[in-house]
Amino acid sequence: MDLWGLTTTALLACVLFLILSLWIQGFKRGKLPPGPTPLPLIGNILQLDTKNINASFSKLAEKYGPVYTLYMGTQRVVVLYGYNIMKEALIDHGDVFLERGDIPIFDDLLKGEGIGFSHGERWKQIRRFSLMTLRNFGMGKRSIEERVQEEAQCLVEELRKTKGQPTDPTFILGCAPCNVICSILFRDRFKYSDEKFLNLMKLLNENFQVLNSPWAQFYNFLPGFRVYLPGKHNIIYRNTDKMNNFIMERVKEHQKVLDPNNPQDFIDCYLSKMQQEKDNPQSKFDLQNLVMTGTDLFGAGTETTSSTLKYGLLLILKYPEVQAKIHEEIDRVIGQNRVPSIKDRQDMPYMDAVVHEVQRFIDLKPLNLPHAVNRDIQFRQYVIPKGTTIFPLLSPVLWDSKEFPNPDQFDPQHFLDKDGKFKKSDYFMPFSTGKRSCLGEGLARMELFLFFTTILQNFTLKPVGDPNDLSIKPNRVGFANIAPNYQLCFLPR
Repeated sequence: MDLWGLTTTALLACVLFLILSLWIQGFKRGKLPPGPTPLPLIGNILQLDTKNINASFSKLAEKYGPVYTLYMGTQRVVVLYGYNIMKEALIDHGDVFLERGDIPIFDDLLKGEGIGFSHGERWKQIRRFSLMTLRNFGMGKRSIEERVQEEAQCLVEELRKTKGQPTDPTFILGCAPCNVICSILFRDRFKYSDEKFLNLMKLLNENFQVLNSPWAQFYNFLPGFRVYLPGKHNIIYRNTDKMNNFIMERVKEHQKVLDPNNPQDFIDCYLSKMQQEKDNPQSKFDLQNLVMTGTDLFGAGTETTSSTLKYGLLLILKYPEVQAKIHEEIDRVIGQNRVPSIKDRQDMPYMDAVVHEVQRFIDLKPLNLPHAVNRDIQFRQYVIPKGTTIFPLLSPVLWDSKEFPNPDQFDPQHFLDKDGKFKKSDYFMPFSTGKRSCLGEGLARMELFLFFTTILQNFTLKPVGDPNDLSIKPNRVGFANIAPNYQLCFLPR
C-alpha cells in the first residue's frame, strides 16, 4: 500500500474512533437511568439474546437495578423491572406514562389509527367509547355473556366431532374467540367450516406468526434496515388490507339498515356515534378508525385468548390432580345439565385459581406492549425525556418469587388461601396495568372462565401417552410464549 493509501486509512480510523468516542460520551451525559454503553447504529442489540430475551433483561436488571436504559438501534428505551417500579410508573404517574411507545411495524401498518397503537386525542376518544360500549353491552337483546355462552356450546359440539380421537386443538380453540369478536362486531357468528371465516382465521394466524418471528424483532429493533429485509412485511400489509376490506364490507351493510335507536352490535354503536359527532370538528370518529378498531379487536382478541386456552389445556393434561379437582367443583356447583354462567365464578374458587394460574404461569406477553412518556419527567433520581419509549416488563411481576413461591411451578394454590378461598394478588397483571391496560381484559377473563369451565364440564381430557412425558416448556416466538404443539383426546363425560 502506498503512502497515500496508508494516510487515508489512518484518517478514516481516526474519524471512526472520534465518532465512537463522541457517541459514547453523548450517551453518558444527562440524568437518564444507567445502562450498558450502546454501539453506533445498532445500540445494545448485541447484548440481548433474541432466543431468550427475558434472561437478557434479568441480567441487566441485576447489574443496573429496576430501571435502566437500553438502545434498540438508535431508539432510547427505559426498562421497568419489577412490581414496585411498574406501579410507580404506570399507576402513580399514569398520566405521563400513558402514551404508546413506537413499534415500527405497527406504526407502518396502522399509521396511528385504531385503539392499540393510536396516540393523543384519537386514542382517548376511541378507547373511552370502546370501553363504554364493551362494558354496557346493552346492544340489542343479547349480552356479551350470552354471546360467549353460545360460542362455548358451539365449541363443545365441535369437540364432540373428534369422537375421543387424538386431536390437535389449535384450530378449534382459535375459532371460538374469533367468533366472539365476530358476534360483538357484526352480531353474527360463523360456522367453523364457513369459507369466509376460514379465510379470516388464516389471515389472523399468518399475521400472528410473522409478527412474532425473529424477523419482526429485527424490523422493530432496527427499523432503518427494513428496506434491506425480505418481503415478509408485504405479507402482513396484504393480509391486513384483506381484513380491512372484510370489515368495511360489513360496515357498508350496517350503514344500509342502521337504526341509531336500536344498535345491535359494536359497528352499529360506532356508526351512531359518528352521526352524533358529525358536526364536531374535533371528533376522531370516522370510517377509517372504525375499520382499524375492528382489526385491533380481531388481532388482540383472537390469538391471545386462543393461545391461553391451548396452553391451559396442556397444563391441565400435565397435572391430572388439577383436572380431578376441577371436575369435582364443576359437578358440585353446576352439575352436568346447566350452562355455566359467569356468576358461578364466585362459587368456584378452584376453577378461578386455575384460570389465574394459567395466565400467570404462561406469561404470554412477557415484554408487554411499550409505553412512552408524554413529557419530561423526574422519575426517582433520573430524568426521562419526553417521547422516550418505556418497556414495562410483565415477567418479573408475574414470576415474582416473594409473591408466588416457586414461580416456575404451575400451582393453583398461588391464588388460594389456607381455607381454599380465592386470593387476589396485585401482582396478577397479564393484561398490564394503568391507563393503557388491555381494553378487552373483561371480555378475555369472561371467555377464559366460561370456555375452560364448559370444556371441563363436558369432557375428560386424556393425554396421548404418559402425562409425565408432556413438555410444558414454551416455544418463544418473538415476544410471545406459545404452548408447544401437542395432541389430546376429548372424552365425553
